[in-house]
Amino acid sequence: MVSIIVPARNEEETITATLSQLTENLKDLDYEIIVVNDHSTDQTEKIVKEFSQNHPEVRVISNIFHKGLGGALKTGFRESKGEFVVPVMADLCDDPKTIIKMYELGKRGFDVICGSRYIPGGGRIGGPRWKAILSRLAGSIYHFLTGIPTKDTTNAFKMYKKKALENLEIESKGFEISVELSLKLYFKGYKFTEIPTKWRGRKKGKSKFSFSKLFLPYLKWLLWGIRKRLVRVQESVTTPHCS
Repeated sequence: MVSIIVPARNEEETITATLSQLTENLKDLDYEIIVVNDHSTDQTEKIVKEFSQNHPEVRVISNIFHKGLGGALKTGFRESKGEFVVPVMADLCDDPKTIIKMYELGKRGFDVICGSRYIPGGGRIGGPRWKAILSRLAGSIYHFLTGIPTKDTTNAFKMYKKKALENLEIESKGFEISVELSLKLYFKGYKFTEIPTKWRGRKKGKSKFSFSKLFLPYLKWLLWGIRKRLVRVQESVTTPHCS
């Protein structure tokens, strides 16, 4: 089973369309959808409950941690029942059909399957151009400086084997959680791959993403990853090899 975690804060304008697209495109997949109500002040929770009456695979729970993507995902991971978990944004910027391909790779033995907008076959449709430039640049920097085998580290659209997340201390409160999870699992030795995916800009509602607020958290995890890579290199040099 795949557990799809949908963090949602004040998404009454988009959540029905998102859930409809997910359920329509995943008919051949064994899945559950967990909408994590992230301290909404609108009708998001009510709308999801009404939707779930005709879709028993959908349920809504409340974020039991701090407000933000980090707390919402921690709540969703904790309540998930699937062998694999994948966050999907409530504005459905990610292509739900990619989830099926991710699951196929997971069954082949990969622990982390990264949706990538910046490899052949991937792409961004809509959204501010400056965000696209910064996002691509950040992905390249993480890839080359930490060695992580994906060019889209900041993308939240990744499938994780749930066992890989167990006992993992998650520190992040916001969107930087995607970087934290990726780097920590990579340096723990889990098996990575990436798959092209198309990202589409939001048409309704207000985005919660703020690059200015994420610059320092992104920098923190970049430096953390660089240090981890240097330690790994040093250990490989000092470890004696049998002849």
